Amino acid sequence: MTAKPLAIGVDLGGTKILTVVADKEGAVCGEDLRQTLAPEGPDAVIARIVESIREACKAAHILPSDTLGVGISSPGPVNPKEGIVTDAPNLPGWHNIQITKLVSEAVGLPAILENDANAAAYGECRFGAAKSLRHVVYVTLGTGIGGGLIIDGEIYEGASGAAGEVGHLVVLPNGPDCNCGNRGCVEALSAGPAITREAAAAVAAGEAPKLAELTGSTAPEAEIVLEAARLGDPGAREVLYRAGYYLGLGLTGLLNVFDPQALILGGGLVNLGDFYLSPAIETARKGAFPQIVADVLITTAMLGNRAGALGATALVINGTSA
Repeated sequence: MTAKPLAIGVDLGGTKILTVVADKEGAVCGEDLRQTLAPEGPDAVIARIVESIREACKAAHILPSDTLGVGISSPGPVNPKEGIVTDAPNLPGWHNIQITKLVSEAVGLPAILENDANAAAYGECRFGAAKSLRHVVYVTLGTGIGGGLIIDGEIYEGASGAAGEVGHLVVLPNGPDCNCGNRGCVEALSAGPAITREAAAAVAAGEAPKLAELTGSTAPEAEIVLEAARLGDPGAREVLYRAGYYLGLGLTGLLNVFDPQALILGGGLVNLGDFYLSPAIETARKGAFPQIVADVLITTAMLGNRAGALGATALVINGTSA
C-alpha cells in the first residue's frame, strides 16, 4: 500500500469509460480511457469497466488491492444505497443493473455508486472550482442538462435518490416537447439538441446566412453555431442568446431555492462561451434575490471530463478513511 490512501474512480458514460486512480488531494497517478460500446449490453460494458480499472491501476504501478475501493459515476437515475443503475437512457438494456455488486466481485474490492452529476458536483467541491465550499449547485450542460446539489458539504440525494434533475424545470409553458414527457423544460430549450433544432430553423428561415454556408444540408451542431456566431452571423448569435436566456431562467430558480455559495457550470456546452453563458448568467443575476446573488460565485467547472471520476474517488476515500 502506498503512503497516501488511493481510490479508483470510474466515470461511465454513453460513449466513454474514464477510470482514474487518485489520492485524497485529487492527484491522478493512473488513468484509462476507452469506448463504452453501449449497444453490446450491460455484461460487455461491465467487463470493459473491469478491464479499465485494471489498466488504470497498471498505469499507476499498483494493484487494485492497493486501493481503498471503487467509486462509480453513472448517468441516469441510480439507487446509490443499493448500488443499482435503475434506468440509463443512453445505455441500452440497463434496467436495474446491480453494478456495484458485479464490479466488486470482479475486482475484489468494495464499490459504491453515484449519479454522474452528483459525483461531478462533489469532485468540484473537493478539488475544483468550489473547493472547500459547502453549499453548491452544479449544472452540467451538454446533450442533456443535469445537476448535482451539495448541501452542508454532502450530496443531496432527495427522498428517492433522484434529486438534481435541474434540466426539467419548466421555464416556458407550452414550449418544445422534452424527452421527459413535459414541455418547455430548460433541457428542451437550452441543451445541445435544442440549439441544433433552433439553428436549423434559423437556416431554413434564411436568418442565418453564414451558418447556412458552414453547414450546407447537415444539422448545425452547437460548435458550428458558435463558429458562425464568431463570424458575426446574426441568426446564430440569436440562437445562442435564446438558449442562454432560458438556461438563465432555470438558474434563477435554483439560486432562489438553494441560496448556494457557488453555482458551477460544467459540461461540453460551456465551450460556447459568452454567446451562451453571458445571457444565462446575466438573466440569473437579474432574476434572483439581491441577497442571494450578492456574494454567490458563478463560474465554470475546473476539472473537465475528470470531474465525475474524481468525485467518485473522493466519495470512496471520505467513506473509508479519516
